Amino acid sequence: MKKVLIIIAVAVVLLGIGIVSKSIGTYNQIIAGEEGVKSAWAQVENSYQRRYDLIPNLVATVQGAADFEKSTLAEVVDARSRLGGTVKIDENMLSDEAAMKRFQESQASLGGALQRLMMVTENYPDLKASQNFRDLQVQLEGTENRISVERKKYNDTVREYNTYIRQFPNNLIAGFAGASPKVLFAADAAAQTAPKVDFSK
Repeated sequence: MKKVLIIIAVAVVLLGIGIVSKSIGTYNQIIAGEEGVKSAWAQVENSYQRRYDLIPNLVATVQGAADFEKSTLAEVVDARSRLGGTVKIDENMLSDEAAMKRFQESQASLGGALQRLMMVTENYPDLKASQNFRDLQVQLEGTENRISVERKKYNDTVREYNTYIRQFPNNLIAGFAGASPKVLFAADAAAQTAPKVDFSK
């Protein structure tokens, strides 16, 4: 009987050690996942910041063009100023859908204004011929590509993290650790509609 009790006690201790070990491993994975999401978000912010920082040079270059459409330029300047001097949001807001939506709307507003500005420049051959403008245009296009890439990486990281913390028994430890799902970037509204191509022109 004593031997059986010892075997049961050892089994309980080993089971306890296994549970504690698994819990610690899961907790550490959750922390690593959160850090991965923050890191991916920082890259998104860096890309948006690069675009934000290019705008004053772009505006200065475009302002030099004679008779350039002031309303289009004003729209870009206004959209940039609404961002309040930075593109950063508090990391805690990555779990807040409303905050992410506001961030996306402000960035979409600036992106739309920049797109309209670049379309209007087609009417100004002298401006398009300017080396400074062409350099800025290339930098802006590269930045927009980076934004797209970093947003995708962020979404991939968030999906992986959200899946991990929702799986059983990880969800129990995530609840204990206060880990909450992070918000994904939604597709831009413009991306939902395919562009119309007219070959008759």
